Amino acid sequence: MRKYLSFFRIRFIAGPQYRAAAWAGIATQFAWGGMNILMFRAFYESGQNSFPMPFSSLSSYIWLQQAFLALFMAWFFDSEIFDSIVSGNIAYELCRPCDIYGMWFTKNLAIRISRAVLRCMPILIFAFLLPKPYCLSLPADLLSAVLFGVSTVLGLLVIVSFSMLIYISAFYTVSPMGVRILATSVIEFFAGALIPIPFFPQWLQPFIYALPFASMQNTPFLIYTGFLSGWEAVKSIGLQLIWFIILFVLGQLLIKHAIKKVVVQGG
Repeated sequence: MRKYLSFFRIRFIAGPQYRAAAWAGIATQFAWGGMNILMFRAFYESGQNSFPMPFSSLSSYIWLQQAFLALFMAWFFDSEIFDSIVSGNIAYELCRPCDIYGMWFTKNLAIRISRAVLRCMPILIFAFLLPKPYCLSLPADLLSAVLFGVSTVLGLLVIVSFSMLIYISAFYTVSPMGVRILATSVIEFFAGALIPIPFFPQWLQPFIYALPFASMQNTPFLIYTGFLSGWEAVKSIGLQLIWFIILFVLGQLLIKHAIKKVVVQGG
C-alpha cells in the first residue's frame, strides 16, 4: 500500500505546479458554463415545452460540471501510459515490484484530483455569488450534501475504472487513438456531460441510467440538485458501487490476459 501512496503523492504534487494552465482553464470554464446556462435559458423562456428540471437546478448542475470537470472529464487520458505500451517501454513498468493495474489506477486518481483541487474552489465561489437563478444553489438538505460527497467519490472511481479499460485496449490495437475518440464521444453523450439525462426522452432514460456512464458525473450532480433524493439517491449510489466493482474486476482480468500475451521487441 505504501508504494501506491508514493505514486499518488508524486502525481498529486506534480499537478498543482501548472498554475498558469489552471487559471486559463478556470477562465475557459467560466465562459463555457455561462454560455451553456444562457443557451438553456433561451429554451426555458420560449415556453413551448415543459422542462424536467427547474432552471435554478439546471444552473447548479452546469456549474458543478465546470467545478468538477477535472474529476469527470472523459477526454483525459495519461499519454505516458499509451506511449509506454506502444513504444515497448511497458517492459520497464513490468519490472517494478508492484501491480501495474494498481499503479496506473493510482496515478490517474491523483492527477484528476490534483487538477480539481486547483480549479473547483474559484469556480464554486464565483457561481455562488451570481444572482438567482443563474447561481449555484446549496444542496436541499444535509443528507443530500452527504450523499453527493459519497456519490462524487464513486463517480470518480467509475470513470477511472472505465479509463483503465481504454488503456488496456492499447495492448490489442496498433494505435489507441480510434478507441480514445470513440470512448470519449460515448461517455460525453451518455454521462450527461452535453445534455443532462433528465432532458432525454422518457422511454430512453431507463436504458441510459442503467449504463455505467450515468454513474459518473450525472448521479452526484442530480443528487446535489435534488432531482434524485431519498431512496432513489441511495439506489443510484448502489448502482455506482456495482459498476465500479464490475469495471475494476474486468480491468484486472483483462490486464492479466494482456500481459501474458505482450511481446516487447520480439522477445
